[in-house]
Order: sequence, then C-alpha cells, then structure tokens
Amino acid sequence: MGRTSDGKERILAAGRRLMEQRGYSALGVAEICKTAGAPKGSFYYFFDSKEALALEVIAREWAEQRRAWAEILEGPGAPLRKLRALFDATAATQRSGQSSCGTVSGCLFGNLSLELSNQAEPVRRALQDIFTEQAEMVRAVVEEAAARGDARTADPAGAARAVVAQLEGQVLFAKLYNDPGHLDALWTHCLALVGARAEAA
Repeated sequence: MGRTSDGKERILAAGRRLMEQRGYSALGVAEICKTAGAPKGSFYYFFDSKEALALEVIAREWAEQRRAWAEILEGPGAPLRKLRALFDATAATQRSGQSSCGTVSGCLFGNLSLELSNQAEPVRRALQDIFTEQAEMVRAVVEEAAARGDARTADPAGAARAVVAQLEGQVLFAKLYNDPGHLDALWTHCLALVGARAEAA
C-alpha cells in the first residue's frame, strides 16, 4: 500500500510541476511518468486519463490554496487589511517562484483556464468552481468592510469578482513579463474597485 501510494504521489507531483512549467496540452503520459520515475503502465493504474490527473492536481492545489486563503481572509483583523495580506502573500509566492527557477510561474488555475477552457469541459467546470469560491470568500470580506464604513460599493459580489479578476490578471502580467513588480499595483486597484480610501486600510 505504501509503495502504491508513493507512486501515485510522485505522478501527481510530476504532473503538477510539468503543467505549471509547460502547460497541459503538450504533455504526454510518458513524459509525466519519466519525470516521476514511474513505469508508464502505473499511470493508468491510478488515473483513467491525463484529464483525470489534471482534475486531481487542480483539486489538491485548491485545497492547499483554500486553506491559505481562509487563514488570511477568515482570520482576525480589519477586512481591508486581510485583503491586502492576501495580495502580499500572492506576490511573495510569485517572487519566491522566480527566485527558485528564474521565471514567474503564474497561477496554475489561470494558466489552465486560458489553455483548456474550450477543450476540456470537466476541467473548465472545476476551474469555474474555484474562481466562484474565491469570489465568494472575497465578497464576505468586502461586505464586512462596507458594514464598517471602510468600503463603499452597492454591489459587493460584483466588486469581489472584479478583485479576483484583477488579482488573476496582474499575476498573468507578472508571468508574461517575468516581472513580479506587476503585482505592486494590486492594492491601489483593489481600493478603487471596492470604493475605499487608502487610509481606511
């Protein structure tokens, strides 16, 4: 059982790393298994298809990210400061990735959305669910800020979606230009989107 579990984990780790570096479509099962140090036949013991692997990679990645988002956004503190902490954590992750491998990797969910949204319906739905949940988590914070008088928006849900889109878009720019400095504008733009002043944060 231990070896079986280890083999699956190595394939998942390899798949995740290769999808982040090279995307999904260009990858083959043989390359994933070679990177994982696993026989090709073992892939189909654990996964019905490459799409099934991608879905599990996405689910695991979001479970990990969601814990980090919840720790920041659902913890104590002023709501706008929690939002800023989320942006700071995102920027730190991208800078760390660039330091370790030389390039900004961007967001796995955003990268796959651009590549697969018109090709793989199950993947598209999984990514939709993630971005919907992200927007809901941000909406709760925006509503809290509005209740305190720190933000002025008549549409917290719309503002939250715009904040998530801004976050995702700036991460995309950081990847495109290989420059995490593009994330420096996040906070100023977020304040405008939720109708807040800098001093409120």
